[in-house]
Amino acid sequence: MLSMTGAQWLTAARAAEPQVPVLWDAKERLPKPDLSALPRLRFLTTTDFPPFNFLDGAGRLSGFHVDLARAICDELGVAEKCQIQALPWAELEGALQKGEGEAIIAGIAATPESRSKYAFSRSYLQFPARFIMPKTKALAEPIFDRLRGRRVGVIAGSAHERMLREYFGTVQVVPFDRPEELYDDLKAGKVDAAFGDGMRFAFWLGGSDAAACCRFAGGPYLAPEYLGSGMAIATRANDPALAAAFDYALQEISVKGVFAEFYLRYFPVSFF
Repeated sequence: MLSMTGAQWLTAARAAEPQVPVLWDAKERLPKPDLSALPRLRFLTTTDFPPFNFLDGAGRLSGFHVDLARAICDELGVAEKCQIQALPWAELEGALQKGEGEAIIAGIAATPESRSKYAFSRSYLQFPARFIMPKTKALAEPIFDRLRGRRVGVIAGSAHERMLREYFGTVQVVPFDRPEELYDDLKAGKVDAAFGDGMRFAFWLGGSDAAACCRFAGGPYLAPEYLGSGMAIATRANDPALAAAFDYALQEISVKGVFAEFYLRYFPVSFF
């Protein structure tokens, strides 16, 4: 167990292997919304954020967010009214405020500033910090004492560096300016581990550059004060009822296993 100041904000999964994230309580009963009077439900997103949003080989809008939006429409019984439109990131806010869409599903962070502009659903995906290590030396939880004195690489000036120094003060922090340099030194054994964004690590671990050298070590760490609260769907600030409707749909999608299907489809190397 971690016993550091502020550790109540830092949670670690104790499973030996990464799992599909479960962010919804199956026992909670959220009210089922009635959207029969809604003339249209148009989700606004982007095209340049794979694997969340991208154009496939046939030029069709695809990705995790696209599948999730369609599943939400199905769950809310408005599939025939459902639309998904891709715009440049800079145009999303203006399009929503002008009524050109009802919601944005594109990774807008729920912060005190953004909450003045939008109403948000609950988070449907969070991005934990993770350690990665060479496969032959990878540690399991409890990892805190086992890392004592080890050289751990991290991107300089990042939230992950601040988090590493705060919560794992017994390691030797080795800052890097570029991810490629961090990965090269990890593969070469110049650092014992790397600490950073679990999703980015997952993409690297699953790619050819990693050459199957490494794996996740320990569990995922969620620290909202450093890493934020994750992804949520944004609606206009005066439409919290629609955001609440998305909460209902997202919970149902989670409970029925649909979210897990999407997650494993687009993130074959799980970052949880």
